[in-house]
Amino acid sequence: MGKKITVPKEEVLAETQRFFVKVYGWMSIALIITGFVAIWTASNVNINSILTESRWFFFGLLILEFVLVAYLVGWIMRMSSRTAALIFILYSILNGFTLSVIFLVFTPDSIASTFFITAGTFAIMSIYGYFTKSDLTKVGNLLLMGLIGLIIASAVNMFYQNETLYWITTYAGILIFIGLIAYDTQKIKQLNIIGNEGTDEDKKEAIIGALTLYLDFINLFLRLLRVLGKRK
Repeated sequence: MGKKITVPKEEVLAETQRFFVKVYGWMSIALIITGFVAIWTASNVNINSILTESRWFFFGLLILEFVLVAYLVGWIMRMSSRTAALIFILYSILNGFTLSVIFLVFTPDSIASTFFITAGTFAIMSIYGYFTKSDLTKVGNLLLMGLIGLIIASAVNMFYQNETLYWITTYAGILIFIGLIAYDTQKIKQLNIIGNEGTDEDKKEAIIGALTLYLDFINLFLRLLRVLGKRK
């Protein structure tokens, strides 16, 4: 039988830290791209009019975003890290186009302040998820079930336009995504494979981790904006 190799704890901690630097790096790049595209689109009258006047075009972008995320999550292990990175960047660009409509509804100051509040909340919960010794699996499973219910309720309310349900899904969404930030951080930490640093697989792990936290951040931001944003 082969001798089992034990990696020193210090090396595991150091490699995990370097891995999360890559995860947060990719996430930050995606957020910056989304932000710049959203601001540029909001200031471009021609593109802005297309997004607001053509409902089919807008929903077409949303469907394309969903397809890109599904493809990236489902087939990432079959593609190169370069392809995965390109898809992630393309998704962040498309998301910038669709998110530009918030500038038509909310004031820039309230968007900026909500973004910083989201960033602060994200940092606190992600740090908690990284360092906590508690197993968040059970909580995470409940949050994921809540997320499914939230998606269904939000989809139904697109047709009924019930204000009470709107605010229920808003506050429920805030709580769910705050919890998911901690849970997903812990899950990403546990799923990171020690010993493959620098490999193509390691890069793809960082990208899929960044996508997960990026989605948590964006969803929390949009729901906080409903509560804290000042409408024009």
